[in-house]
Amino acid sequence: MMRLITIDNPRLGQAFIDYMALKHIEIKMMPEAEAEATFCLWLIKDEHLHETEIELKLFLAHPEDPKYRAASWETDGRQKPSFHYSSPSVLQLFYAKAGYMTLGVMLLCIVVFILQMFGLQQTMFNLLHFPASQSEGWQIWRWVTPAFLHFSVLHIIFNLLWWWYLGGDLEKRLGALKLANLLILSSAGSGIVQYWSDGPRFGGLSGVVYALVGFIWMIGWKRPELGLSIQKPLLGFMLVWLVIAFVQPFMTIANSANVTGLLIGMGLGLYESKRAPANV
Repeated sequence: MMRLITIDNPRLGQAFIDYMALKHIEIKMMPEAEAEATFCLWLIKDEHLHETEIELKLFLAHPEDPKYRAASWETDGRQKPSFHYSSPSVLQLFYAKAGYMTLGVMLLCIVVFILQMFGLQQTMFNLLHFPASQSEGWQIWRWVTPAFLHFSVLHIIFNLLWWWYLGGDLEKRLGALKLANLLILSSAGSGIVQYWSDGPRFGGLSGVVYALVGFIWMIGWKRPELGLSIQKPLLGFMLVWLVIAFVQPFMTIANSANVTGLLIGMGLGLYESKRAPANV
């Protein structure tokens, strides 16, 4: 399930729902939790996203087109719209924003963290840490697996929330392969710089999260039609936190990894914005 658009006219939204029903594409309308008298359209099956976005642009440009009213008449008695919409559950909203790749990485991080909490912290670190010798460099998994290590509850919650929020958007819009590529490249690249800076004792998804910030920032700027963007207050918060992390004395933060991740993400975002087809 994927969020499409927020509207304040449910009858207008129902006209689009009826029209898409004739194309055998199911869309549901649910009340927006953040604002009264506002509704959100949700696409039920993600595989129809491309066709739905094309139709939605046409609908928003010409909502008065008679074909939409005709669709409502044609579906009358089959759709039976009633304007009584149930609110989505927290679980529905959680799954709606994340694909299998996003959820799989979250699950892996949680499993590793639980094992660490049950007395296997050193064992998991020995298995997953960044390569610290020439022989370990050939253990290919080590270039990525430090991202799955977290050292406190706050650490893993902060990283997983941002991974879900940003990584889920990227996977839904550009696919799991794009997200996997960003994870691998940013984890390895930020890990190399962090290792040169402070040695192998680091872990966490924060370098990858900042790569997501940089990637979506550039894509939203260069190719807004791809549907990926990061709100300015959130972008400002992440950039300000990046600066604060260098001077705060309370926590040990992999600052080199975070800065490197941001730069890698920006570079990948600029590259993707030039090669992505215009009709995505």
